[in-house]
Amino acid sequence: MTGTRRTVAALFLLPALVLLGALVVYPIGYSVVRSFYDQSGDGFAGIDNYKALFTDEGIRTALKNNIIWVVFAPTVATALGLIFAVLTERVRWGTAFKLVVFMPMAISMLAAGIIFRLVYDQDPDKGFANAVWVGVHDTFSQASAFPKAHPGRDSPLEPAGGGAFITKSPVRAGEAVSLPLVGVAPDLMPDGAAAAAKPEPDKVTGTTWQDFTRGKGVGTLNRVDSAELGYAGMKIEAVKDGRVVASATAADDGTFTLPASADGAQLRLPASNFKEPYNGLDWLGPSLVTPAIIGSYIWMWAGFAMVLIAAGLASVPRELLEAARVDGASEWQVFRRVTVPLLAPVLAVVAVTLMINVLKIFDLVFIIAPGSSQDDANVLALELYRKGFSEDQPGIASAISVFLLLLVIPVMWFNVRRLRREVRR
Repeated sequence: MTGTRRTVAALFLLPALVLLGALVVYPIGYSVVRSFYDQSGDGFAGIDNYKALFTDEGIRTALKNNIIWVVFAPTVATALGLIFAVLTERVRWGTAFKLVVFMPMAISMLAAGIIFRLVYDQDPDKGFANAVWVGVHDTFSQASAFPKAHPGRDSPLEPAGGGAFITKSPVRAGEAVSLPLVGVAPDLMPDGAAAAAKPEPDKVTGTTWQDFTRGKGVGTLNRVDSAELGYAGMKIEAVKDGRVVASATAADDGTFTLPASADGAQLRLPASNFKEPYNGLDWLGPSLVTPAIIGSYIWMWAGFAMVLIAAGLASVPRELLEAARVDGASEWQVFRRVTVPLLAPVLAVVAVTLMINVLKIFDLVFIIAPGSSQDDANVLALELYRKGFSEDQPGIASAISVFLLLLVIPVMWFNVRRLRREVRR
């Protein structure tokens, strides 16, 4: 009877074992063997492919980035999951919040990558991250409305260095000064029509305006015409011996007035008038691409961590928490000295699971990182793909796959041991 049961059990297990052997065991074995052969697969290369893991610049960058991923992504995702689970435990809308946080888990890596490729777009009008960043920046540091403005032909202005412009000769009180500029798109100009400033005794007056009128042969050079627009808000400084003695801001029609102290000074349009608009951070540039992609990963997996930790938190004896509060412990002390130690096994399982997951991260890096910075965001799984399919180096690709397996095995072994220990309890 026992033999019959074993036979029946073997027959039931046989399909699964065949699939396991065909889809897992055979590919692993083949990769190990292939990693010792050259590119053609005919010549034995020994450990040359494994030496390339530590000499190839692309693989070393990938290894460095994998270390960054393993250190930061699981830690931050687990910490956020813990915070969300604890904070939502007592609120009425906690379940709804958990549902929202967990929702990204329903999105594939491909879809998440496309979403965050748009989120991190450099253009603030397209990328959400830069739209927020630019909005906050411009709240404290307003950009100029005239970043492209510059002196035109036969202008009384000349470059003063650092992006500023200055009059070629000193001005005199009782004179009306013309400060014409060109270069600003008409649709970006203020609406106020320019007006020719009138001379005033003991004062320096003038106009700064867009010396351009649409239409061929229309308008007079360096003179205010009726169809031309003033540079409202333009800052003007009177400079003597390198020192600012007076300043003014142009009115809506571009006119300005300086006191008598400006007599004999040169008028300078400071560089702040022509400051380029702030376009935010280059999220997908060489320096920020890896942290940006890690951020998208955390957005997806923090909900996974939260759900598991919340399940562990539900099994924590409430008597222990209440006893700590009765003994005078603050909520922070209860959290740090009671809740976290009791959740340590769950936190370890979550962190280790995420570590295994990030060791083989591929999709997000491949989709989010643009071609110009993909080398800087490179990880081992992506380098495996590139070596195996783009660069036609299957031997090195197989060595990378074996190396990844060796990295994952200790983490899996630790996780299995911990799970078995929990079962015994």
